[in-house]
Amino acid sequence: MSTVVVDVPELTRREQVVLQGLMNLDETLEQIADSLFVTRNTVKSQVRSLYRKLGVTSREAAVERAALLGLA
Repeated sequence: MSTVVVDVPELTRREQVVLQGLMNLDETLEQIADSLFVTRNTVKSQVRSLYRKLGVTSREAAVERAALLGLA
């Protein structure tokens, strides 16, 4: 029997908070930014970093991948 090893990316605390915001699919980037007291561009940058670390290209894929990796 073989064991599958899954590489779980290390997320910064801020990336974890942004990921939680992304999981609420009704919440816009502006709403996430407002709740974090940062600009929309800052959130966009953090989302790009999350996508890169998770190996995805969309919000839905990021949420799904995070759940699979136990990050959500």
